[in-house]
Amino acid sequence: MTQDLTLAAIIIGILHSGIRLATPYLYAGIGEMFGQRAGVLNLGVDGIMLMGAFLGFYAVYQTGNVWIGVAAAMAVGIFMGLLMAVVSITFQAEQGISGIGLYMFGLGLSSLLFKTMLGTVEGVQGFSELKFQITQNFSLYDIPLIGPIFFNHSVLTYGAFLLVPLSAFILNKTTWGLKIKAAGQNPEAADSLGVNVTTVRYAAVILGSALAGLAGASLSISLLNIFQENMTNGMGFIAVALVYFGSWRPYGVLAGALLFSTVNALQLWAQVLNLPIPSDVAVMLPYLLTIIALAMPFRRAAQPAALTRPFTRGEN
Repeated sequence: MTQDLTLAAIIIGILHSGIRLATPYLYAGIGEMFGQRAGVLNLGVDGIMLMGAFLGFYAVYQTGNVWIGVAAAMAVGIFMGLLMAVVSITFQAEQGISGIGLYMFGLGLSSLLFKTMLGTVEGVQGFSELKFQITQNFSLYDIPLIGPIFFNHSVLTYGAFLLVPLSAFILNKTTWGLKIKAAGQNPEAADSLGVNVTTVRYAAVILGSALAGLAGASLSISLLNIFQENMTNGMGFIAVALVYFGSWRPYGVLAGALLFSTVNALQLWAQVLNLPIPSDVAVMLPYLLTIIALAMPFRRAAQPAALTRPFTRGEN
């Protein structure tokens, strides 16, 4: 296999795969960042992704319309985000336990729905790659080296990367963004200035969960075009780790997502090229990076001061 591919083709393939595979990490990581900046840790991201992946896939399977699949995935994300918000914000349950419960709920329910509504792995016609046709005989994809890397992705992949500057603008340049940061940093002071901390946290968690649902759909109707049980394989937990890795900043999450996805692409290509690397070692590389990222003490300095801390109005 290695003799049939030039070094340039291999590098292009790895970089293209790295950008493509960053899609679910970005949606889920940026969404989780909003929730954590408001003070709520949601460990149920992986379960939400699974439900978004299944319902997004099933909607496309039944209707053939990919945008209905996107809407279905985001709708179930909103529902599960609302559930998480009620439990962790209104009832003030321990956020870590609530999130794990939400993850198990999504894992079990997506598996049950798959077995009862599909029964076997099926395929759908998902989002196709955009090549940006400029003229009849030329597209941006035709640009040597750059074209195959950057101009051969689906609209969901481009949407994920556009979400990064958009979320940075929202957090740093809008009133709502300032309210989110205040709710996660000093909710008592924010409340004294007239900010409804509960409403802000609800909105941030629900937004983050909607994006997690979209992250799941990006797997089932864009990257793979199939659904199978536990297809996220822990990607939601990596997305949570990316928020820590990126110091709760959109561009930091982007850097982490590209790092993790490129490592994932490397291990996939290592198997395709039959390199003398044990497959188990290659597969564990992204998860090893997760552990290293969470072990970095200097990243914690940027952590929102009120993260995981319940807020009750009128209490100090």
